[in-house]
Amino acid sequence: MGFNCGIVGLPNVGKSTLFNALTATAAAQAENFPFCTIEPNVGRVAVPDDRLENIAKMAKSANIIPAQLEFVDIAGLVKGASQGEGLGNKFLSNIRQTDAIIHVVRCFDSEDIHHVEGSVDPLRDIETIDTELMLADMESAAKQLESLKKKARSNDKEIMAQAAHMERIKNALDEGKPVRSVEITGEEEERWLKSSQFITSKPVLYVCNVPEGEAANGNEYSAKVHKLAEKQGAQVVNICASIESEIAQLDTDEEKTEFLETLGLKEPGLNRIIRAGYELLSLHTYFTAGPKEARAWTIPIGAKAPQAAGVIHSDFERGFIRAETISYDDFVAFGGEQGAKDKGKMRQEGKEYIVADGDIILFRFNV
Repeated sequence: MGFNCGIVGLPNVGKSTLFNALTATAAAQAENFPFCTIEPNVGRVAVPDDRLENIAKMAKSANIIPAQLEFVDIAGLVKGASQGEGLGNKFLSNIRQTDAIIHVVRCFDSEDIHHVEGSVDPLRDIETIDTELMLADMESAAKQLESLKKKARSNDKEIMAQAAHMERIKNALDEGKPVRSVEITGEEEERWLKSSQFITSKPVLYVCNVPEGEAANGNEYSAKVHKLAEKQGAQVVNICASIESEIAQLDTDEEKTEFLETLGLKEPGLNRIIRAGYELLSLHTYFTAGPKEARAWTIPIGAKAPQAAGVIHSDFERGFIRAETISYDDFVAFGGEQGAKDKGKMRQEGKEYIVADGDIILFRFNV
């Protein structure tokens, strides 16, 4: 399991430049005019993780397969999008399919790049996008509630409970609050919420696109976004999309490191976006390793061993017997699998074992 993020924002904020940089492709046009992205572009990138390289060396793996992160570049939304303005509802529906929202916010001045509102104001821009997303959810909630109320006439207890749940969501939206602000209790409500596909139920990561000289510490515009994110409990990362674009074109890690050092940066913005995204969605990584390949797998924090096995193949989960597990620290400290075994550091874990970040696992199963 990787995770899938929809990149949203007003036109000309740097969304497509960021997308191109993150995926190191030219799949999305990055032109200086609104609506240049007319179909959502999907790009997958490898999740950087030094641990995987170390594991592969010790396991003498022929191939290294990192975890994958998927980005969906969605056309610039504008005021009135929920009513079909710009490219309208078509693109709102694309956002419904994603796990999280990366909201790119313009935090730079430029005479060359036109702002659709005529001036730079990140908080106003965020409010514009948030309003459109909530309006789309309000329409969806009203329709779903009407349908549930009709079904509830049969006095079906589950339908009645679902209608009450939907009423709470609609009330929050009517008060100008996103769906994520509604307290969800129990597995049933979580299931209902997931099936409803509300856009504003998704966690948000704000990406402040700042000028090149301010990529390390941000500026007064990005400081306002950080303050808002803190209030909302959202994540926020400062990047310079043009720097990311330049990094993507460099061939070697050495060149990238040297380029970053000249700018006073320790790592590419991609790494910070991935880390923030993992935290946002409560995800972490376990590994499998052998002569053929060393591979990273992304799972939710709190996943039990059979669920983690199911990420590899449903047969692994269905026929789960045990998970032969070594922690990453032990794997490295004792020179790999055999050394860890010899020191008694390989554990036999059962169905209730909660997989830890960095575990190296061999699953035993029978179908």
